[in-house]
Amino acid sequence: MIIKTATALALVTMALSGCNKEAPAKVDTAAIEQQIRDNEGKWQQSYNAHDAKALAANYAADAALANPGEPLITGTEGINKTTAGFASDPNLKVEFAADRVQVAASGDLAYTRGHYTMTTTDPETRKPVEGAGSYLTVYKKQTDGSWKAVEDFITPGPAPAAAK
Repeated sequence: MIIKTATALALVTMALSGCNKEAPAKVDTAAIEQQIRDNEGKWQQSYNAHDAKALAANYAADAALANPGEPLITGTEGINKTTAGFASDPNLKVEFAADRVQVAASGDLAYTRGHYTMTTTDPETRKPVEGAGSYLTVYKKQTDGSWKAVEDFITPGPAPAAAK
């Protein structure tokens, strides 16, 4: 009888210990979406202020950047060099906006998909040239709570109509 009672007690304890697991904290995906939209607004301001340091600060150390017609750029050094090149262009003007922002339920990854228009200087003619297209940026939450781009892919083409 003692053995049956001890076994039953052990089974009940094991079953209840499974119930004591804390449920994962609910992630406020709407707040994260707004934070990312705000970050992209500041990012656009950095382009138009020609602020290379602020542009590079949007990327994680292990990020990848794919600009049209350019090789894939990875890591801090490459991204710093690329953003410095953009920032030094006297004709640089960038307008972009997310048409879609999705945040993972886990709250550690998100992405934006959107459209852009950009004016840069043609390296051969030294005259302003305009471009447009789409972008996809994947963000990862950093240990300090900030959101940094880990993948940023830009593709030329007609800018799509904004999502409704």
